[in-house]
Amino acid sequence: MNAPPRNRLVIVNRADPVICGHSVEGRNLAEAALQRGFDEVRIVTWPIDRLEAAGLPLKPLDRMLPYSPGIIVERPEPVGDYKVPDGRYLAGITGRLVELFTDGVPTVCLSLYLSPHTVAVTDAVRAAWSTGLPVNVTTIAEAVGSDVTNVVRSCVEEGRFGAAAHILSSYLAQDHCVAVSEYTRELIVAAASEIDAFHGTRFAEQCRDRIRISYPAIDTSQYLDLDPAIVRGVLAARGLEPDGYVLFLSRLTEAKGVDDLIAGFERTAANDRLKLVIVGRGPAAEKFRARAAASPVADRIVFLDDVDDAEKPYLMAGCATYVLPSKPRPEFVETFGIALAEQMLAGGGTVITTDTGGIGEAVGEHAIIVPVDDPDAIADAIDRALALTPEERALRAERARAYALQFDRGAVFERLFDGAGVLPERAIA
Repeated sequence: MNAPPRNRLVIVNRADPVICGHSVEGRNLAEAALQRGFDEVRIVTWPIDRLEAAGLPLKPLDRMLPYSPGIIVERPEPVGDYKVPDGRYLAGITGRLVELFTDGVPTVCLSLYLSPHTVAVTDAVRAAWSTGLPVNVTTIAEAVGSDVTNVVRSCVEEGRFGAAAHILSSYLAQDHCVAVSEYTRELIVAAASEIDAFHGTRFAEQCRDRIRISYPAIDTSQYLDLDPAIVRGVLAARGLEPDGYVLFLSRLTEAKGVDDLIAGFERTAANDRLKLVIVGRGPAAEKFRARAAASPVADRIVFLDDVDDAEKPYLMAGCATYVLPSKPRPEFVETFGIALAEQMLAGGGTVITTDTGGIGEAVGEHAIIVPVDDPDAIADAIDRALALTPEERALRAERARAYALQFDRGAVFERLFDGAGVLPERAIA
């Protein structure tokens, strides 16, 4: 019989296979936890069929990277039947958390996305204490950005005080509150200030005092010291050559600026010798494919929707330049830009992006910044990146990589959990 764990980390998240940087962040924090003294890690998330029904972009299920032994992914079944029109899956997650919080194992629970995951944790902690059973749980809530832009902000704009208060009060009920960037923190404080102004509440003051910054965690080992021969082999399998393409790799949504990138690629002098490779899935995929098909350089534009996490670093390392021309939209603002940091770790061509949301925190001074909605500027930036000498490019890549190493999952984990005072003793020793 296996001995019970001495300590446990529970991560509540939209986990793999969702194509989302913070799903990968959950994986990275789980892996780091095993290396830093946690005996057991459980990722509590949603059933695959529910993720599919929600329309979220998913990775190929047959090419998912395995988790290390000691990491258990749980996808609780819904509670109730058709007579419960909604909330059944959330009830399943909340119920499972209650069980984990009352089984006697000292637990740290990290939730990513305030709604619904932090709300579920708040309910589970309350229910756990009400059982009268011993409860030893420390909670950390991470606001990743889209939970603020897509949920809290919309509540504020629509005057839905109750819904906004529910989310913010659940967030502040956690033992520790963090945000993935300074931009995200200020976004939360601004939304809370608007609620306070109308309703006389004091959310903003509490948010300003309590929220710390914890940048997203990246497995830097995936991107460093890549074998050039393997890079060439991976690219050849896709019909690509090193430095032979401009790369976009992210979700295909309106806010990512793919339409601007296509227009910019049409105007660059290099489109006769380079390809534009657009990697990802998302709700705007068909629109962007149609736009590309109507382009005068349609034969130079390639879409890839089956790239997995193992292949991604090699595509980044082999590109002539990487372009992510994000733009703010009501439903989404880039609150950090994990793919940008990953690209800087992998090397490859210079990053071209916009100064939107928290992107500046992700790239520092190591990217070419273009205005939002400006294909001409994108074309000019591509030409500038391609005009760098090999020496200039190598120096820029070295400095960019050094900057991005601060986002290594081990370093992020140490700062987050040490700051919360919840690192296991043997991890501190």
